[in-house]
Amino acid sequence: MGGFGRKGYEFLSELGLGPRNPGCFVNGAWTGGGPVVASLNPADNQVIAEVMEASIQDYAEGLRACAEAAKIWMQVPAPKRGEIVRQIGEALRGKLQYLGRLVSLEMGKILPEGIGEVQEIIDMCDYAVGLSRQLNGSVIPSERPNHMMLEVWNPLGIVGVITAFNFPCAVLGWNACIALVCGNCVVWKGAPTTPLVTIAMTEIVAGVIEKNNLPGAIFTSFCGGAEIGEAIARDTRIPLVSFTGSSKVGLMVQQNVNRRFGKCLLELSGNNAIIVMDDADIQLAVRSVLFAAVGTAGQRCTTCRRLLVHESIYHTVLDRLVEVYKQVKIGDPLEKGTLLGPLHTPTSKENFVKGIQAIKEQGGKFLFGGSVVESEGNFVQPAIVEISSNAPVVKEELFGPVLYVMKFQTLNEAIEINNSVPQGLSSSIFTRRPEVIFKWIGPHGSDCGIVNVNIPTNGAEIGGAFGGEKATGGGREAGSDSWKQYMRRATCTINYGSELPLAQGINFG
Repeated sequence: MGGFGRKGYEFLSELGLGPRNPGCFVNGAWTGGGPVVASLNPADNQVIAEVMEASIQDYAEGLRACAEAAKIWMQVPAPKRGEIVRQIGEALRGKLQYLGRLVSLEMGKILPEGIGEVQEIIDMCDYAVGLSRQLNGSVIPSERPNHMMLEVWNPLGIVGVITAFNFPCAVLGWNACIALVCGNCVVWKGAPTTPLVTIAMTEIVAGVIEKNNLPGAIFTSFCGGAEIGEAIARDTRIPLVSFTGSSKVGLMVQQNVNRRFGKCLLELSGNNAIIVMDDADIQLAVRSVLFAAVGTAGQRCTTCRRLLVHESIYHTVLDRLVEVYKQVKIGDPLEKGTLLGPLHTPTSKENFVKGIQAIKEQGGKFLFGGSVVESEGNFVQPAIVEISSNAPVVKEELFGPVLYVMKFQTLNEAIEINNSVPQGLSSSIFTRRPEVIFKWIGPHGSDCGIVNVNIPTNGAEIGGAFGGEKATGGGREAGSDSWKQYMRRATCTINYGSELPLAQGINFG
């Protein structure tokens, strides 16, 4: 039974969860022929509930059914598909508090962030509903008489979505809401350490699909490990695979997908910097850095990991930052007032300790924190570290609340430091000067996919395309024209005359 009967866990039953849960939704039914795993609460490492993971046999059955369902779903008119996604959004609204609480409990992020994550999926549903009436092609002038050129967008068929523990359901929302209105079935493999979120989210989606008398296999989900993820990457029935995770694993996924000429949408590591110019609003900058570096215990891909401060205000900024760090409440993420919950797993805590040791060996000077908090959970103190921008550890992504600080003299120097790491996800600058702002967002500015001004590196809205460059993978999800990745484009030339004029004026007999 684990901890399922514990006080405060009663809400789990509202999400369809029990002490032991089948972990894959295949052809409209729950099953699970793989190993039984325990979901742990990172605040105390006690068992929340158990899950029966998917086997390869479950996967084979799931994809067979999903491929059949795809033939039906892609023929449903796009606005009708949008209506299904609208209903999913409404169902999520009804479970917002419960599902947000589960995200907080199982992942470890504080409750406002857990609820915010579910709200993000609801926002994506709203966005996708409007999009379902705007999947527009183009009419292109033809150089040939009595010819018409059209650009037509059609569904891919099946989209595979492999998500990570840090956003156990929001990233699914970014992909699935768009994929569904574009006419694709979805195959989801959730993170192995957040299986309860995967099950609860699937229950909500599946309920809507069933209520509308549609094939359950339109949405297929698996709790499982690398074996299931590798099967998705190698499966020729899945034209597009969206993967969120480390650059190392993302490269392997990409190689497997590319080997079969599939398409990959990668959201990988970040190593994000905030630059504070000499004319910045220091209070605004410090508040932003606190949220960007400490939020989600430093486990967002958009977490601020590097702080670059102009030398003229360097000590002022650091003094204020250390003061606000001292006020950060570390504790149970479900308790009101907590700002820093636990790292996700004991392994995460071990990696934090190894990272701190590497920082010390490479000349880092700790201005605040950097210790493990003695407890049953995976709690650590957030760290502020003075270190050279050239230190090898600064080029890597240490997934925890560690902030590297360094000073600079000129804007060009700051931009050079910002761009000097392999990753290229998010970045931000604090300044009031228009000439600085427009250089920063221009061709000689930040090389990241997200380039902010006077806001944190994290907390992106869904209306823009989310993603990054270089080792971040180049993928774009959520808003803007990201939907085009989930469809195939056909250029159609129609001859409605009786002659056969050729392009480029060619005369062929």
